[in-house]
Amino acid sequence: MVKAIVTDIEGTTSSLSFVKDVLFPYARKHITTFVRQHADEVEVKAQLDEVKQLVGKELDLEAVTQQLKQWIDEDQKITPLKTLQGMIWEAGYKAGDFTGHVYEDAVCKLRDWHAQGIKLYVFSSGSVKAQQLIFGYSDFGDLTALFTGYFDTRIGSKREAQAYDQIARSITVPADEILFLSDIEQELDAASEAGMQTFLLTRDMNTNNSNLHPSSSNFTEINLTGI
Repeated sequence: MVKAIVTDIEGTTSSLSFVKDVLFPYARKHITTFVRQHADEVEVKAQLDEVKQLVGKELDLEAVTQQLKQWIDEDQKITPLKTLQGMIWEAGYKAGDFTGHVYEDAVCKLRDWHAQGIKLYVFSSGSVKAQQLIFGYSDFGDLTALFTGYFDTRIGSKREAQAYDQIARSITVPADEILFLSDIEQELDAASEAGMQTFLLTRDMNTNNSNLHPSSSNFTEINLTGI
């Protein structure tokens, strides 16, 4: 029995191209101006200080922004970068520069599962703030009421079983009653190692080639009783 569902975002509920072709370039384009304008604000300053700690030396604002741009180009999953990106994206969403892409089949299933009383959670490499924004300003309106909670990489790596152990403890649901959805097999392997049920979304793949996880190209074919 599935009592809770934890879903990835990129390539699962939402298009990879939206993140890579819209969100990342937007953050890169605006990060220098954003840092200059908000560097003295407590929340922003804390992230800039963390960047310096990670690099291991004192940096001026220009050097900090160059480091952040380099991490964006390298698609690094680094907490201060993700946090600052979330702040920049929030401004973009609120300005109407874009809306959050979510697949229609995902929206329909998420609404259906929520109506059935199944608890829904998100686990993404993007910050919790970024997760709330993509669903809060989605193409289908504000979907945040569907979700009970959000997790990012502060709880652990998505490719390590420990993160999924932590999630199960946090939501107080036995691991074997939790279904994890992702387009990355290594993440599903880690969730399975932690005892969770798993399902592979193959939206951006040419073949349905997993022998370890049930799979489909969309949410419509996910049958909770058949997993």
